[in-house]
Amino acid sequence: MKTTISTKGQIILPAELRETDGIAPGEQFDVERVSAGEYKLTRLAPPPNLGVVEWLRACPSADWFTPVQSESTDTL
Repeated sequence: MKTTISTKGQIILPAELRETDGIAPGEQFDVERVSAGEYKLTRLAPPPNLGVVEWLRACPSADWFTPVQSESTDTL
């Protein structure tokens, strides 16, 4: 796949690759010079809690819970 370096030195990953691999803006990559004219781009692992805040924000509103009648567990 072919891409171009911008005047700011940025390399654009084609949309097809970003969609296939689920690459989102802000993700980090390591660039390694293998030899003259050859480079290796490696995606760095996202932090372990990536997406937790978005997941929590997607939770239902505070009054969504409805208690269900059941037997007491006090005697267990």
